[in-house]
Amino acid sequence: MSEQTHVTGRSTIVLATRNKGKIREFSELLLPFGLKVLGFDDFPHLPEIRETGMTFAENALLKAREASEVTGLVAVADDSGLEVDILGKIPGVRSARYSELPGVPATDEGNVKKLLAALEDVPREQRKGRFRCCMAACAPTGEHLLAEGNWEGMVALRPSGSNGFGYDPVFFDEEQGCTAAEMRKEEKNARSHRAKAVAALLRRWPAFWRRWLAGCALVR
Repeated sequence: MSEQTHVTGRSTIVLATRNKGKIREFSELLLPFGLKVLGFDDFPHLPEIRETGMTFAENALLKAREASEVTGLVAVADDSGLEVDILGKIPGVRSARYSELPGVPATDEGNVKKLLAALEDVPREQRKGRFRCCMAACAPTGEHLLAEGNWEGMVALRPSGSNGFGYDPVFFDEEQGCTAAEMRKEEKNARSHRAKAVAALLRRWPAFWRRWLAGCALVR
């Protein structure tokens, strides 16, 4: 607990992100459990964690485990991306870095452009895919929890909509009849892979937290 000087490990967790919106959203979801949620910005000396896993679950666990070890707190992390069936689940874990080139970082626009080029001659009915999100929670005692959420859809022929980010303009939800970028925030949050993963995590959270507290008692 090297950096944990002003928090109590039994009432505080760290979310492995610097995104204040994610931290605020997760804080609201964990309100019934009486937990305070901190982010990476609360731990200035926490090193950046490289996503070297081959799966979403591996990356989420890697980030959560390292954050927990460094802070001495229960840590929660997620990894997510887009899988396109006909491309062999590509871009997958490389979704955010799909258009990356040596010395040139990937951008949302570049990722979408590369994906559409890869599917240029693929008919509409063969463009099936899904957004996937894996969330992991790890405790300093080694106790961990994994939860996943999927959002089925297809890759549109062209971008549409100005809401959202990443692949949202080309991710078409067939039930809703529009892309993720054409949905209102409330609609997207009700259907998204991340929302489903968070819901699955929270269903199992009480039992996980009890095991963590029991582990604390054993190491006193």
